[in-house]
Amino acid sequence: MKDYSQTLNLPKTDFPMKANLAKREPEIIKIWDEKEIYRKLRNRSVNKDMFILHDGPPYANGNIHLGTAFNKILKDIIVRFFSMNGFDAPYVPGWDCHGLPIEHQVMKSIEKKESIGILEIREKCKKYAENFINVQKEEFKRLGVSADWENPYLTMDYEYEADIIEEFQTMARAGYVYRGTKPIYWCCSCQTALAEAEVEYNDHSSPSIYVTFSLSGKELNKIFPYEDDVSLIIWTTTPWTLPGNMAIALHPDASYVVIENLQNKKKFLIAHKLLDSCMKKFNIKDYEIKKEIKGKQIEGLKTQHPFINRESPIVMAEYVDLETGTGCVHTAPGHGQDDYETGQKYGLLVYSPVDNKGNFTPEVEDFSGINVFKSNELIINKLEKLGKLLAVETISHSYPHCWRCKKPVIFRATAQWFVSLDNKNNLRQKSLENLNTVEWIPKRGIERISSMIKDRPDWCISRQRSWGVAIPAIFCEKCNEAILNDSFIEKVKELTRIYGSNVWFAKSIKEIYSEKLICPKCGSDNLRKENDILDVWFDSGASHKAVLKNKKRYGLSWPADLYLEGSDQHRGWFHSSMLISSATTGSSPYKKVLTHGFVVDGSGKKMSKSLGNVVYPQEVINQFGADLLRLWVASENYREDVRISKEILTRLSESYRKIRNTARFILGNLYDFNPEVHMLPYEELFDLDKWALFKLQVFIRRSLLAYENFEFHDFYHTLQNFCTIDMSSLYLDIIKDRLYIEAPNSPKRRA
Repeated sequence: MKDYSQTLNLPKTDFPMKANLAKREPEIIKIWDEKEIYRKLRNRSVNKDMFILHDGPPYANGNIHLGTAFNKILKDIIVRFFSMNGFDAPYVPGWDCHGLPIEHQVMKSIEKKESIGILEIREKCKKYAENFINVQKEEFKRLGVSADWENPYLTMDYEYEADIIEEFQTMARAGYVYRGTKPIYWCCSCQTALAEAEVEYNDHSSPSIYVTFSLSGKELNKIFPYEDDVSLIIWTTTPWTLPGNMAIALHPDASYVVIENLQNKKKFLIAHKLLDSCMKKFNIKDYEIKKEIKGKQIEGLKTQHPFINRESPIVMAEYVDLETGTGCVHTAPGHGQDDYETGQKYGLLVYSPVDNKGNFTPEVEDFSGINVFKSNELIINKLEKLGKLLAVETISHSYPHCWRCKKPVIFRATAQWFVSLDNKNNLRQKSLENLNTVEWIPKRGIERISSMIKDRPDWCISRQRSWGVAIPAIFCEKCNEAILNDSFIEKVKELTRIYGSNVWFAKSIKEIYSEKLICPKCGSDNLRKENDILDVWFDSGASHKAVLKNKKRYGLSWPADLYLEGSDQHRGWFHSSMLISSATTGSSPYKKVLTHGFVVDGSGKKMSKSLGNVVYPQEVINQFGADLLRLWVASENYREDVRISKEILTRLSESYRKIRNTARFILGNLYDFNPEVHMLPYEELFDLDKWALFKLQVFIRRSLLAYENFEFHDFYHTLQNFCTIDMSSLYLDIIKDRLYIEAPNSPKRRA
């Protein structure tokens, strides 16, 4: 019987029907490494215009998760596009290596913590970071990310650490850096100060109490000569801060009324606007208004603290809220930013009788040694016994928690190092102006980061930990003056570049600096080194200097064309980078900023181990391959939170199969086609072929536009439609007869 298949032009190709990605991808990556593809691309791109995507450093702590994978793949897609589009687009990956999370993990593994020295702790932290840098590097490579893996930047490299100190030095010279006692976020569990970016807000239950502060007799008679007893009512959700109360703030222009409870004849002062809601809350049904005044009329009058022998003056503040509470705000300058600023205006004591563990100090006699959160109930009981408590309830509200240990934090005034945002150089205004020179993708990004910089307090840059770059400051043992000596800092920087930041902890002041140092305040030469380290956000924020400007090592340029991270980095890396660069260069370190949402499950819920909805990158790679993970990244609108599930991946794998089969069909029919010999002139093509070429050009234009606008999901849908509709369902289906039946060299087939 005749084999009619021999009379047909059947497709032939080595391109396999099944992708078999989980097996073949490691082989492909191995070939890339062996042939040094990244290096060859760089050599081929010499003298081309540069496009620099500066990699925000992931933290060297644990395996990567899907959010990290999404971020890295998105960067890789962009870098590859610009490289293919005629640019020199190097990609230098980096890692954040210092900080509390690493130190926390290391300290958990040490049994006798009291017997270990700081240098030994630091060495263990370094090895811990090195291990996870290698782990994450291999995981990123498995995703198909092409980068300068042999020359990454590490914030613990000696040269990088020296550049951190140089940025600090430049800011200190310009007068941005100062030491002060101000309320900052404090984690009692980790026993360290925290920056805004190290705090996350979670639901928390707190006691909500209304407390009376009595006006003293002589003060009372100045404005209420016919009343024998009037009390102001304050509202607070942090009873433990009452020992730190130094004043009561009223709004200067608000109307306040003195009301008399007709049942017990007690008189209270309260904001008129909040009178009805408060009376219901206090269950006072029969009352009458005795007098109405403006807040500013009683400025300076003194009240008696409810359980401490101390007076609290009435002060004015525009921020007093007239929507909740009583309009009389409990003011503790040692426990809140607004309170602190009001305290500075009125010369109030910045008082915070709480130790590093969050326990009251002996100054608070009744509660000495008791943790502040545990003291809430005790303070409420005391107020009730003294007859100073009008109402109490429990509320659930958003409350700051430590990003590391997940426990609630407190506001606590301690002596710390700060970067001033509002000194004579006005870093806040400079940064806000620089934000307007940046293109934000999506555009709402500028509103988010601008509001954060506009409203934030001075940046607390000191941390009470061991693993990091020490603040190169010295103190006078005699008068406790904090000293920033420029020539001393210069020497520390030089030694750090040679020996690393361990030099600060290994050498004495005299070993670091041979010249004589004396206190500029009292003239004493009895000095000691600072123990605090710099905030890790200062480390990463200095990367524009340590990486982009280090052209000799990394071959990049400043400023970066693009910073790309998750939307949480408006208060993190984008934020600290802008502040530092604005202070040291006067300009923005980036031209464009692209932010993406978080990875959530198929229902839009946050992933967590407790919910059992976590999807791990390795699981996806083992089942579907990294290429499907990359297709998932390209297919999603990153401007919102990004969903992933087995169902989503299964649908994508079907789409991937259709795209692959389209390519395979085309390749299979080109086995005997040589363009130099068989290409037909455009005029000799059939109308259908011309239509296909037109569709191809439309696809190319839309694809390029999508890439240029970073609209990768538009590209994905364009590609999918081109393969499945324009090609497979129409053109390729119609021309099968020509391909299979016509003579191999006939114009109909060659067309």
